[in-house]
Amino acid sequence: MLEPLGNRVLVEPSEAEEKSAGGILLPESAQEAPAEGKVIAVGPGNVLDNGERAEMSIKEGDVVIYRKFGGTEITVDGKDYVLVEEDSVLAIKS
Repeated sequence: MLEPLGNRVLVEPSEAEEKSAGGILLPESAQEAPAEGKVIAVGPGNVLDNGERAEMSIKEGDVVIYRKFGGTEITVDGKDYVLVEEDSVLAIKS
């Protein structure tokens, strides 16, 4: 598995919705890319001016909403992931 560096977070994106809210099946071309997913791994945080590391506010297992184009899509062992910086994470779902 990958170990993110700095303030990066490895996210497994949720599946795109195949149906609209009204129950209409959406063709693949109309399915919106998810901007939500489960955190698989978290980096150690950025190094501050005093030499200490900034504590990450996100942890493994969190379900997060992130900026749609705020990360780098990667594939590892046939699975798709998104590597995003902590600043690109907009919210943690509870």
